[in-house]
Amino acid sequence: MNEYENLSAGAEVRRNAPSRPWSPGEAARQDTLLRYLGAVATAAAKHAGAEAQAPTTLPSATARPAPPSAPPTPQSPPGTGLPLVRDVMDVPAASLREDMPYRDIARSLAREHAGALPVVDAEDHVVGVVSESDLLAKIAFEASGHRPGPIGRLRERRIHGKARGDLAADLMTSPAITVLPDATVAEAAWLAALSRLKRMPVTDREGRLVGVVRRDALLQSLIRDDAGIRTEVDATIAACCPPGDRENVEVAVHDGIVELTGRLPSMTLARLVAEVQEITDVVEVKNLLTAA
Repeated sequence: MNEYENLSAGAEVRRNAPSRPWSPGEAARQDTLLRYLGAVATAAAKHAGAEAQAPTTLPSATARPAPPSAPPTPQSPPGTGLPLVRDVMDVPAASLREDMPYRDIARSLAREHAGALPVVDAEDHVVGVVSESDLLAKIAFEASGHRPGPIGRLRERRIHGKARGDLAADLMTSPAITVLPDATVAEAAWLAALSRLKRMPVTDREGRLVGVVRRDALLQSLIRDDAGIRTEVDATIAACCPPGDRENVEVAVHDGIVELTGRLPSMTLARLVAEVQEITDVVEVKNLLTAA
């Protein structure tokens, strides 16, 4: 290996090495994150296939237009059995009125322990979102008196213009990125990941606020623990195996890996393994079954 190759290899090692030692729980967190990304990627692949067959109206779009920076989420095929946003959203959802002063907005954010809240009109239509960043720009503007120069960047001038306002309608980011209650959790997670949002307003098809869904709720819904996977595997065994054969199957689940041991008729064995492989969140099936 010449000097150039040595330098290249060293740079590659430095890029791949963590900046600090992992904490005791970091390995588990990394595993959970990988399973989450895998679930989202799997859902996206299914959605792409469904769109190629029969494109339909997107469930994550409300009656109000979405911002250009928020790519639309794909439509999932009906009858997939996936959890829906309505199953994991928080109800009722806190909101801000358009005429709420910024000091009251700050109190509302602190009271709700939220980094952002939706802004609604008199009929509860979501018209925007006010975040801590919006308030920070307002407070910094008042404290420093900073003004953008005549050739200041467009974004700085836009922030400055918003910061001069006093009400939610002046400070909010609009239009808001929202999701429908009958969208799947996978679709909502895809939209949250693309938009880098921790909370998303949930609206009906008229754009009225009906709830809010948190990113951590989407995560927990997408990734079940081993006990949840074991419950579904047991149900699958009950559906695939005659009563006399069920007692001959033993199941172990660890980190999403399902291990099946025991004796079954060959036809039942093949069906059971195929069904377990299709269970959501199953990473791998170790088939140690033998044909009776």
